[in-house]
Amino acid sequence: MSELRVEQFVAASPATVYRYFTEAPRWVEWQGESATVDPRPGGRFSLLMSNGQRAEGEFVELEPGLRVVFTWGWVGHPDLPPGSTWVEIVLAEEPAGTRVVLTHRLLPDDELEPHRGGWNMYLPRLAEVAAGAR
Repeated sequence: MSELRVEQFVAASPATVYRYFTEAPRWVEWQGESATVDPRPGGRFSLLMSNGQRAEGEFVELEPGLRVVFTWGWVGHPDLPPGSTWVEIVLAEEPAGTRVVLTHRLLPDDELEPHRGGWNMYLPRLAEVAAGAR
């Protein structure tokens, strides 16, 4: 099992960025086509991606404006089913915005690079929309 870490600066407050991980309409602004989000410990989320794949999991911990932890996996994926990995988002306030530190744990080794590529594609989109660029 592997772990990856990706960081992204966002020119918005931690409270603003937090909403992009806990509100379905905001989440789909940067990742996915549709989402169902129940942001409370044990609350489920489902995210339909543009390629037709569906990610699902549940929220584990939520600290408004500071941290979000949720499980993650893909419907129908034999090696990475819903809830099989953990994603931790830490929101660190910086003078002009927020440093988003995403750590994705328990990934099968062969899923490390595809997920690194995915997060490296989507987090800049988060930065763009959260800063009001679109």
